[in-house]
Amino acid sequence: MAVLELTKDNFEDTILNNDFIVLDFWAPWCGPCRAFAPTFLAASEKHPDVVFAKINTEVEQELAANFQIRSIPTLMIFREKVIIFSQPGSMPAHALDEVLASARELDMAEVHREIAEEQAGKA
Repeated sequence: MAVLELTKDNFEDTILNNDFIVLDFWAPWCGPCRAFAPTFLAASEKHPDVVFAKINTEVEQELAANFQIRSIPTLMIFREKVIIFSQPGSMPAHALDEVLASARELDMAEVHREIAEEQAGKA
């Protein structure tokens, strides 16, 4: 699957209409971002059931600010509209594979239950 370019115009639809999304916050001037790009692309080809998308923090400053991106590259994973992983820094292919495997194995029913309990406690 091709890597999508996300903008503020297509971000919400992408998150709402896909159950498993991996985001790469990056910038063209960032050496580690450019070095990580082939690893990210290779992972997208290995996992065709997952949406892989890049967010250019130079162009999409509002999105970067919304997610408090302070360091790039930053990898973020959404499952069922919930951020389940966020980590700055590049990672080797085997580490990305491990993160994706852990994300895939996560019991999302349990995650949603915990979120509901936490929100009920705040009400």
